Amino acid sequence: MATKNHTHRDYDSKTSKYDDYINFSISMSRDELLKKKHITFLKRVLQVLPSQQLDTHRVSVAYFAISGLDVLDAMKEIDDQRNNLIHWIYSLQVQPDPSGKNLSQCGFRGCSMLGHLYDTHKAKGQLIPYDSSNIAMTYTSLVSLLILGDDLSQVHKKSVIAGIRSLQQSDGSFISVLEGSESDMRFVYCACCVCYILDDWTGMDVEKTVAYITQSLSYEGAFGQKPFNEAHGGSTFCAVASLVLLDRLNSALTENQLSRLKRWLLRRQESGFTGRPNKPADTCYSFWVGATLQMLGVLVLSDVTLNRSFVLSTQSPVTGGFSKYPDHVPDPLHSYLGLCGLSLIGEPGLSPIFPALNLSQRAYDHLSNLQRQWREKH
Repeated sequence: MATKNHTHRDYDSKTSKYDDYINFSISMSRDELLKKKHITFLKRVLQVLPSQQLDTHRVSVAYFAISGLDVLDAMKEIDDQRNNLIHWIYSLQVQPDPSGKNLSQCGFRGCSMLGHLYDTHKAKGQLIPYDSSNIAMTYTSLVSLLILGDDLSQVHKKSVIAGIRSLQQSDGSFISVLEGSESDMRFVYCACCVCYILDDWTGMDVEKTVAYITQSLSYEGAFGQKPFNEAHGGSTFCAVASLVLLDRLNSALTENQLSRLKRWLLRRQESGFTGRPNKPADTCYSFWVGATLQMLGVLVLSDVTLNRSFVLSTQSPVTGGFSKYPDHVPDPLHSYLGLCGLSLIGEPGLSPIFPALNLSQRAYDHLSNLQRQWREKH
């Protein structure tokens, strides 16, 4: 019995120490950014990219990790992978064939699921039926290349723009793939980002795009995914960012509309931010709503302390990464957007971001230099 009691006490002692460690870690995660753990989490994402249910969006998951490491000012952690990552992303480009018949399909895929060749030169001569680009994957591919320091010289710019143009619908919205999909504000935003990055707005009918955005302004004062839809934090970011990239924010919306929009956004804060009225706070809206407030110049009117406290409460003190709510499983999307939300409010140790394109200011400056060089050549 003595041995059993000793074992039991020893077990209780170890359990107590473990519980104390976990409780201490959780307590710390409420107060400070666990930067090293988040770097480890995002590096792990790059090493174990999904290969089943998320396979078609693989390049977007990689973008969350790459851009997240950039925001953490930790790109040196993947210096040895940089060239491989750039080559992999270019291998996902749907290239124009010699006849130019597939221009409407050009852009970037999300992964290699259709069996195209990794070798970009050989892949050009291996056309696969239904092998079309995806507008969201095109956006995240281009942004990832910029973050990695690439000069976009291997991007078939005119073909990519032609692919974007083929996705615009008669009402001004965009579908995600040529074969057909839903059309809404998410893909309008992706189209605007691609045209802005490549410095070529012939990829869309700008007036139709602006009209679609303004028609999606809800009676609540913010934007839905499409006309007559409920206002939502995510679609509002997409709409406002698109107007910023188009340089049409102040001409497309009246002063009264802008005032109501700011009010709706500021009222989304509880502790963190919510996406809609009567919904709980969610880590990702610290970016979607916070970035929109930043673009409108009123993020300073939000409660930074409450926002920061909520986002930090969703960190995992064990694995790193952020989850949607406190005490949930972390994932790449919420980890990245949580970091961006903290960057917006000036969290020490994080790189500043350019909210309209959702990438670091450093990467945006790199893009600006590239665009200057392109214009000088022409």
